[in-house]
Amino acid sequence: MMWSAKKYDFSEEGVAGTPLSVLLASMNPDVSPPTPPHTVAIACGSNLGDRFANIETALRLIEHPGQLLVGMDTAAVSVVNTSFMYETAPMYVTDQPRFANCACLIETNLEPWALLRLLKSIETTVGRVPSIRNGPRAVDLDILLYDSKIIDSRPQDQRESLDNLADEIVVPHPRMAEREFVLRPLADMIPDFVHPVHMRTIRTLLDEALRQPNDDFPMLKVTPFANYPIAETRQLPGICPVPSMGKYWSMHCSNDRPTKVRLMATLNATPDSFSDGSVNNTLSAALSYSVASVQAGADIIDIGGYSTRPGAAFVSPEEECQRVVPVIQAIRSHEDQDIRSTLISIDTFRWEVAEAAVLAGANCINDVYSFTGPEYPLTQASAEHLLKMREVAHKLAVPVILMHSRGDAGSNKDYSQYKGGVQEGVQVELAEKVEAIVRGKGGVRRWFVIVDPGIGFSKTVEANCVLLREARSMTANTRGNLLAGYPQLIGSSRKSFLGAILERPDADKTYWGRKTQPKERGWATAATVACAVQQGASVVRVHDVREMRDVVTVASAIWNY
Repeated sequence: MMWSAKKYDFSEEGVAGTPLSVLLASMNPDVSPPTPPHTVAIACGSNLGDRFANIETALRLIEHPGQLLVGMDTAAVSVVNTSFMYETAPMYVTDQPRFANCACLIETNLEPWALLRLLKSIETTVGRVPSIRNGPRAVDLDILLYDSKIIDSRPQDQRESLDNLADEIVVPHPRMAEREFVLRPLADMIPDFVHPVHMRTIRTLLDEALRQPNDDFPMLKVTPFANYPIAETRQLPGICPVPSMGKYWSMHCSNDRPTKVRLMATLNATPDSFSDGSVNNTLSAALSYSVASVQAGADIIDIGGYSTRPGAAFVSPEEECQRVVPVIQAIRSHEDQDIRSTLISIDTFRWEVAEAAVLAGANCINDVYSFTGPEYPLTQASAEHLLKMREVAHKLAVPVILMHSRGDAGSNKDYSQYKGGVQEGVQVELAEKVEAIVRGKGGVRRWFVIVDPGIGFSKTVEANCVLLREARSMTANTRGNLLAGYPQLIGSSRKSFLGAILERPDADKTYWGRKTQPKERGWATAATVACAVQQGASVVRVHDVREMRDVVTVASAIWNY
């Protein structure tokens, strides 16, 4: 029996061109492998060692059952959806480290006992050792739901106790309704699934759990960052190496505001970017900007080698790599530890560049086309591009920033086909791509995704103002919003719509405005950064790090409560 979260019908009126889901479905029209008969929800937790890497390793092993257990050559297991990742306080035994918790949906032909045997083998392989009940562990994998079945392997007269669950199968998990750290991840994926015992939806059970008093460390939603280049890794049979994951960013679950607004420094290693082309396109200049940015408070440096401004010259993937990889390597080999260990994002829409940059030391992929490439409306080539980018991002296990755009940044600005205008249009079009990237076999983990509404890309001046003013609604936890809960990046620094606003006369015509060059729009950028903080953005992408750090600091003191 199959169940999943409700999907938006992207074929409805309003979505331009052929829906992405249709393009993806037509990739292999003659190949229809049988769908595994069971859908299973599995909880994943870890509080020993490299928590996030342990969970990633476990998920990769789940999809290769034949590598661990004899007699599973015909076993089929696919991870088809994941929740956000959370950091949670330990429950029951509180004197232990905090947990990383998440959940996944799998499709499988394994029956419950065979699946349990696989999960126990994975726990051992990752490093779990016997401990006290509810004690610390390298990884913990629990079957939460198995289709809509009610299963209890214990004798009838022993089913009242919850102290005899070891080596038994009890599904749905009997403690699910009291555990926020289980219900939140399930609500990310299947909020409307009806619990077969309690006969209430997961969303309702979560709401009930949240009404209970709780003085523990509040749950945080986290985005882990992989460490590249990989120094040492434990190679396990049949899976790609999993990088260590030390750094992470976090958000409050109670209001989806970040625990800290992060600054992304913009480093264009190009001769023709709209704002600072030819300023940082030498290795020494790029390294100097990186050092100054980190010292001024940048949390991550975004390095790009191909300008997205309208009319920019074509750059081959090889040349793009030649521009960005040496900069990444120079940062990673810097004598100062703070510089050497700073997070790096690669700003590219090409899988070859993304892979080369991450292997050289980048920790994140920032794609202005959300994996579909520059064509608009979307074509079959867009679907092929998405699958290749998704494959690379999945293999590398790095965060991805997915931005809304419509091809050429200066074109395609009409959103009148949407009843909700640009706000609805951006939300629907970006959600279509995010869903295709996160869901299905080989999808990117939900906890690795950061969304960006694409300020300045295929939007009018007024549309950009709307998106800034209503940024919170883009990821608001409202029914039917497929972008609900994702961390959001706002990139408005120095953009041309600010210049257009600055040219306007004031209301009573006592001031007639002025023309500005991009580098003169610092104060205008500051207004948008303050707005982004007020709207709950997790990241702001800026050029002038020191000045915008001041803006973020004061705006956060005002708004982040």
